[in-house]
Amino acid sequence: MAYDRGMKSETRTADLTEAQLDLDRQRRCGYPEVVYAAGKTVETLQKIFERLVQEGDVLATRMLPEQAAVLVPCFPGAKYNPTAKTFRIRVGPAAKRVGLVAVITAGTSDLPVAEEAIETLDWMGAETRLIQDVGVAGPHRLPERLAEFEHADAIVVVAGMEGALPSVVGGYVSCPVIAVPTSVGYGASLGGISALLSMLNSCAANVTVVNIDAGFKGGYVAGLIARGKVESPATK
Repeated sequence: MAYDRGMKSETRTADLTEAQLDLDRQRRCGYPEVVYAAGKTVETLQKIFERLVQEGDVLATRMLPEQAAVLVPCFPGAKYNPTAKTFRIRVGPAAKRVGLVAVITAGTSDLPVAEEAIETLDWMGAETRLIQDVGVAGPHRLPERLAEFEHADAIVVVAGMEGALPSVVGGYVSCPVIAVPTSVGYGASLGGISALLSMLNSCAANVTVVNIDAGFKGGYVAGLIARGKVESPATK
């Protein structure tokens, strides 16, 4: 498509010196910009949030507790999840829930990554259902919970160690399965690389994979899928 000079006037960027905020992202992509808090000073984050709340709800990921301790009192409606390391500011009333996404963990140690996915999905307005600790070491546990996730619009499966759970989940359902490898495991897990490679080699055709410990990315993609299913002409 040829470049349209008129398109430039539609974009909005807030110049905060340390950051260039993309205020046009919701129009283009359906959701506003999400802030990656790691490596940013509290002062920079405060400036970013003060501008973003003028547009709507705010989500930041990978925020440290010491950052949150300073920032939460600065913003009415702010909430910090220390497990997920997410920071949110709710400006208006909660959005109507759209679609259902199940978030399944192989073990309890995978919960921080799963919580990041859940916080992301909640910010996106998706209904979520958490199913914990149903990994392949106890294979009877997953089918016992099947009724809770078999009708989901999308599923996020969070697993470390050998990373086998997404393939098993994929064999039970007809929806997309977003596999999130975690860095949970012993030495040969190589910080999640073993789980990542296992998931990439999944024989379940409905499984796709995001990066190691990328709960935000897994949740975001699942939320887009769920919203697309609900809003598609075929479901209206």
